[in-house]
Amino acid sequence: MIKIVLLGAGNVATHLYKAISATDNISVIQWYNRTLNNISLYKNEVNITDNLNELVDADLYIICVSDDAIETLSNNLPFEKRLVVHTSGSASLYDIDKKHYRGVFYPLQTFSKDVALDFTTVPICIETLRKQDFKLLKSVGEALGCQTYKVNPDQRPALHLAAVFVNNFTNQLYRVAHEITEHHGAEFDILKPLITETGKKVQDVSPYKAQTGPAKRNDKKTIKRHLKLLDNEHHEAIYKLMTSSIKKTHNGR
Repeated sequence: MIKIVLLGAGNVATHLYKAISATDNISVIQWYNRTLNNISLYKNEVNITDNLNELVDADLYIICVSDDAIETLSNNLPFEKRLVVHTSGSASLYDIDKKHYRGVFYPLQTFSKDVALDFTTVPICIETLRKQDFKLLKSVGEALGCQTYKVNPDQRPALHLAAVFVNNFTNQLYRVAHEITEHHGAEFDILKPLITETGKKVQDVSPYKAQTGPAKRNDKKTIKRHLKLLDNEHHEAIYKLMTSSIKKTHNGR
C-alpha cells in the first residue's frame, strides 16, 4: 500500500482524493489544508489537519495548491528527503524545495469540484529527478487506472500551453456563442451536438483535416454576413482573429 498525504484542497485535490479513495493499492492517510473548512466534509473518512507540524510519515506528499504557493508550502514542510510532488502543468519541478526528493504528478484535465469526472480517463504526466521516484509515481497513476507519460521540463509546459488553447480558450468561445444565441433569442442547446461531434472528430483525424467552415473555404460573402450580425466589438475582434488564423493555415493568407 502506497501511503499518500494530500496538501491543499482545490479542485485537483478534491478529485484526486475521491479517485484514490476508490482504489485498493494506494491510500490518502492524511489531508492538509491551511483552513479546515474546505476539507471538514471528509473528517470522518481521513485524518485532516491545518498544522504542518502534525504531518505524518508517508511514501508520497502531493502538493495541490496554486502555482504561486508551491515554493512557500514546500519550504515550510517540516521534514526533508521525502518524495514531494506538485500537480501543476506549468510550475517548475525546481519550485519544490531542494531538501526534498522532487517530482511532478500532473493530471492533464479540467477539474471542477462539483462536476463528476471519470479519473481513469485522465492522462498523468510524470517528471522526476530519480528513477525510483518515477517508478513510484507511475505505480500511483496505474493504480488510479490512468495512462501515464514520462515528460521532460520542456514538454510539460508545452502540453499545459496547448491545454489552455483546447480547453480554456475553447470554453470561452462557447461562452461567446452562448451570448450570441441569447442575444438573438436562439437556444444554445441546439449547438451541443455540434460541440460533441467536433470533439469526437479530432479523435480520428488531425485538427488540420477536421477544419471546415467559411474561413477555410474563403467564403467572403458568408464572412461579411457574419460580421454584420455581430454588434459586440469584442465578439467581432475574436471572429476576425480566428478567421484570419484559419485562412493563414489553409489558404496561406
